[in-house]
Amino acid sequence: MQKLTIGLRHDITSAIMMTMIPIRTTGFGSLYQGDCLQVMSQIEDGTVDLAFADPPFNLGKAYTSKINDSLASHEYVAWCKQWLDEMIRVLKPGGAMFVYNLPKWNLPLGAYVGEKLTFRHWITVDIKYSLPIKGRLYPAHYSLLYFIKGDRPAIFHPDRLPVPCCKHCGGELRDYGGYKDKMNPLGVSLTDVWSDIPPVRHAKYKKRDANGLSLKLMDRIVSMATDPGSLVLDPFGGSGTTYVAAELTGRRWIGSELDCSAILDRFDDLQGDREHLAEIQSNKNVLFTRDDLKRRRKAGKPLPAEYRIQSDLAPQCSCEPEELRQMGLSF
Repeated sequence: MQKLTIGLRHDITSAIMMTMIPIRTTGFGSLYQGDCLQVMSQIEDGTVDLAFADPPFNLGKAYTSKINDSLASHEYVAWCKQWLDEMIRVLKPGGAMFVYNLPKWNLPLGAYVGEKLTFRHWITVDIKYSLPIKGRLYPAHYSLLYFIKGDRPAIFHPDRLPVPCCKHCGGELRDYGGYKDKMNPLGVSLTDVWSDIPPVRHAKYKKRDANGLSLKLMDRIVSMATDPGSLVLDPFGGSGTTYVAAELTGRRWIGSELDCSAILDRFDDLQGDREHLAEIQSNKNVLFTRDDLKRRRKAGKPLPAEYRIQSDLAPQCSCEPEELRQMGLSF
């Protein structure tokens, strides 16, 4: 079957080749309504910088696409291996793969991918996703697997996070003692436990009846593993959060979903997402958020001078940006 080149606007030409016609194109991406295996089969080898998957979790949920979400365990794992193979094939050398699922499923899936890619991290995303279950511990996290193709990532620049502070007075929740002057003014190092990702439940951010991904989660992943102009693949579009994060940060993207109606509706007006993303990005790569500094000022808790931060609400730091990136301890 002959494969045709898809050109993207902004003078950016996609490295992928397809015969399928997208249901929507944007300044940076193309969305296809159809089976992900069929869509990915038309992508050239080694062309994707970041492949992210948030598949159905086989929990018996009803989707508008009418898929069977109650497969036998061996059938579900076998199906997952099919799309994992395609994602691995299209990854560039040094490209990143993230797989978001329940720990139950990411155990066998991670073992399978680990035979083909280099394992980097099992990231715990601290979100309660069900009611307490009698006789078991309360399920309170999702698993996010991070692999790369080859020995080292081609792109890796994780966000730094602000110091956790009291929501009432703005005071630090952890005492950094005599290390305050060694803290990186751009924030605290990102760990493999993410406890600051909110569930998408508020009507303002929930884009469909089924669960959706947090824009904060996808901004963090996209920022970590890509640069502007990189190509992002997400074969399970859901409500389109991956595509929104890529679009608004200048990454090219390819997506698919069996029923694209929620994504199409969302892309009709991205202003709300644009404002939400601006808020998210204003609260990362800083040692203290502006809101926390305001709370401190209001509570009469001046920020110790040992912290070196750039803010009109705190003592000024004279370090150059490059110095700031290189300073700091990993806590």
